[in-house]
Amino acid sequence: MSPEKFRLGLIGFPLEHSLSPQLHQAALQACDLEGAYRLYPVPPGEKRQTRLLSLLDLLRCGELQGLNVTIPLKVEVIALLDDLSPAAQTIGAVNTLYSEGNRLVGDNTDAAGFLADLERHFKPGSGFPTNVLVLGAGGAARAVTYALLHSGWRVIIAARRVEQARELVSGRLGVGGGKLLAINLDSQAIREVADGFSLVINATSMGMVPHNLESPWPVDLPLPRGAFVYDLVYNPAETMLVQQARRSGLQATNGLGMLVEQAALAFERWTKVAAPRQAMHQAVS
Repeated sequence: MSPEKFRLGLIGFPLEHSLSPQLHQAALQACDLEGAYRLYPVPPGEKRQTRLLSLLDLLRCGELQGLNVTIPLKVEVIALLDDLSPAAQTIGAVNTLYSEGNRLVGDNTDAAGFLADLERHFKPGSGFPTNVLVLGAGGAARAVTYALLHSGWRVIIAARRVEQARELVSGRLGVGGGKLLAINLDSQAIREVADGFSLVINATSMGMVPHNLESPWPVDLPLPRGAFVYDLVYNPAETMLVQQARRSGLQATNGLGMLVEQAALAFERWTKVAAPRQAMHQAVS
């Protein structure tokens, strides 16, 4: 076994543009811990399953101390695990793996990471409507919606494939009580429900390279007055949606803080040491 105390890494494909190594190497260094964080690509093809199983075996036997999971494995890997955290079970996706004894456990730190960063930027005051519009219905939207529902928000999911939004609403995230609704992501559907939103969240890939010159917000619709805009995309740092919001006089932020926070939570799970969030922020800012 390597003399490194903590052997950590990221599985998925592609991985070349990931900021996770910078985040976790900065955390290890700031905490004066021996270790390394590496990329373990699992490309498509006939050897994909063998590659994935071999990496999970290294985690199970203690050769690796922790793995992050990114697309396209966040759902696929669940069938190969022994247990899930309550958040991962409900969301239906994992981004953090660790072992307990010889059992592999999957967790999802995206939801808690998003909520922690959101609360740093935005706390609705007394009398504010607790209505939020989430754009998108994929894995990121599921994690965000899970966090919001458990914080008492009323969530409306707007997706270009409305059947995906309806599936999210009718699935395990649905808590009843009229707190979750699905609509089309178009100006007419949003206009019908847009009164009283205090928060708009982009959980689509729109705004990310190669779609960095596009916005998920309908071109013929003003953003809700007084709303806070949170774009999960963090590269580029100022997406088209963030630019639109600021031109409209609204406060807005990107998803870099969520990226750091979900990584910090995973780091704490693996090392049992408080994550140096400031050092992690500085490493990727």
